[in-house]
Amino acid sequence: MRNNLILLLIVLICCEAEQDSYPVKGTVRSLDEGQSRITIAHDTIPGLMMPMVMPFPVLDQDEFSRLSIGDSVHFQFVWSDTLPYARRFEIIGQGHIPEDDEFFSDEFSELQIGKYFDDVTLLTLDSNKVSLSDSDGRYRFISYIFTRCPMPNMCPAVIMKTNYLVDQFSRSDIIDFILVSFDHKYDKPSILKRTYGTSINETSNLKIWSSSGQVEDVYKLVKQSGGDFWGIDEDKIGHTLRSVLIGPDRKFLASWSGEDWNVNQVERGIKMFIK
Repeated sequence: MRNNLILLLIVLICCEAEQDSYPVKGTVRSLDEGQSRITIAHDTIPGLMMPMVMPFPVLDQDEFSRLSIGDSVHFQFVWSDTLPYARRFEIIGQGHIPEDDEFFSDEFSELQIGKYFDDVTLLTLDSNKVSLSDSDGRYRFISYIFTRCPMPNMCPAVIMKTNYLVDQFSRSDIIDFILVSFDHKYDKPSILKRTYGTSINETSNLKIWSSSGQVEDVYKLVKQSGGDFWGIDEDKIGHTLRSVLIGPDRKFLASWSGEDWNVNQVERGIKMFIK
């Protein structure tokens, strides 16, 4: 038994050693105790990603419990195809937390369930303008993505789960699944088409829309959905996103926070409205 435990320990250590880890510097923006997740505004991670504001899972609860909003931290980011996570935090001092951009705050705000989405205009993968109202008369499930997303458990996971939902509702002719990129600076239709075009070749009810040149419209759509994004022009992207189900008349029916929504729960939620 003892030998088996030693062997297991050696295997775990070896597996951990095979994972890539990166040194990161950043400032704690928020703490999600329920999800054991910390949102950090981090500097460039050489060889991996640009500066961003993004959530990191923290597996060690002792480490999580000693962190506070505003802490300037150095830590290791362990890259794993299943669950990337942060570890070995060192608190350096107090960092700078920028004030939220309130430019649009008077005009756009989160909708309550039962209220109605405004019409917005974005771009198809063929660079044609498309309005949300063009699909009035159909239900719409909308999620948000961006191609510069570096985390396998974020945007790629949303795309995989959306594809699953598309398959589950393939016989329905009254619902569209729409993936909207909020990265209005980089995600031109040609970029989205090259990255995701094969995902929709044989699927009529899956749409991918670009917000290139449509910053006001995409900001309105994201904010009314209950999400937010910032730092696009500075190449330091941060976001809090929410997927939404809206009715044939653009009535707000249901929402699911973040990127880690449970696909089976969403499927059941949609079926409550689509008979």
